[in-house]
Amino acid sequence: MPSLTISSVSKPPSVARGLPITVDYTAATTVADVKAQVAAKFSKFYITRQKLSLKADKANLDDEKKIVDLIGEKGGELQVKDLGPQISWRTVFLIEYAGPLIIHPLIYHFPQFWYGQNVRHSKLQKYVYAFVMLHFLKRELETIFVHRFSHGTMPFRNVFKNSAHYHILSGLFLAYDIYRPVFSATSSYVAGGIRSDKNFLWIMGGLWAFAELSNLHTHLTLRSLRPANSRVRAIPYGYGFSLISCPNYFFETLAWTVVTVMTGSIAAVVFLAVSTTQMALWAIKKHKNYKRDFGKEYPRGRYAMIPFIL
Repeated sequence: MPSLTISSVSKPPSVARGLPITVDYTAATTVADVKAQVAAKFSKFYITRQKLSLKADKANLDDEKKIVDLIGEKGGELQVKDLGPQISWRTVFLIEYAGPLIIHPLIYHFPQFWYGQNVRHSKLQKYVYAFVMLHFLKRELETIFVHRFSHGTMPFRNVFKNSAHYHILSGLFLAYDIYRPVFSATSSYVAGGIRSDKNFLWIMGGLWAFAELSNLHTHLTLRSLRPANSRVRAIPYGYGFSLISCPNYFFETLAWTVVTVMTGSIAAVVFLAVSTTQMALWAIKKHKNYKRDFGKEYPRGRYAMIPFIL
C-alpha cells in the first residue's frame, strides 16, 4: 500500500506540532479521507481547519478528489495549512442578521435615550420599521430553512468583519437616522408632503413586498438545484432568471431602493450604495463561474445582476 507524507506549509501549527506524518492510501482514498486521518492524529486540528495542497502549489484541493489522481500510485507528499479556528457559514449569517433585529427596536422604542426627546413616529417611520424587521426576520428564517452552503465554515475572525456591514450600516447607522425627529409625524419634512401621503406609502409598500417575495422565490429556486450536503451546481431557470444570473441580488437591491426613495435618508443611501456594490461584485463573479462551468449550455444574453445594464 503506498504512503503519503503530510507536511506543514511552514512551521507546524500549534494544533499539529507532530507534523510531518505519514499515512497510507488506496485507490479509493480522497482528500477528505486524508483530512480525517490528520484530525485523528491531532484532535484539535479538525477537518475544517485544514487546507491541503500539492507541494509547492497553494491551490486548495477539493475534498472529493482522489489521492491517486493527484500524486499517482507510488506515494508522494501533500502540504497542510492551518486555516485557524472556524465557524459555520450558517452561524455567521444568523449573527449578521440578528444585529439589525436587536438594534432597530432599541432605537425605535427608546427615542428619549438616543435623541433626548420623545418622538411621535410618523407612518413613514412605522412602515420602514416594519420593512426592516420583516426583511431581517425573513433572512434569519431563510438561513435556517432555505439556504444550502457550498462551504461549511469560514475563519472565525471573519464574523466581525461580516457583521460590521449589517450591525453598523443597516443597524445602528440606518436606525439612528430614520427614527430621529426629522422623520417624525410632527416634522415639516414629512407632514403634509408626499412622505405622509397614504397612496405613496401603499405604492412603496407594494413594491417592497414584490421585491422581497421575488427574492424569496429565487432563493427557493436555488435551493431546489442543490441536494442537501452536496456542492452540486446546476443552471437556474424560471422566474427571475430569464435575463440575469443573480436575480436574488437584483430584488434585494430593489427592496432597499424602495426604503431609500421613501425616506431620502443619507444612511439609507450609504447602505444602498455599499450593499449594491458588494452584491454586484458577487454577481459578476458568479456569472463568470456559471459561464466557465457550463460553457455553451449556459443561456446566452443573460446579464449578471441588472437586466440590460450589468
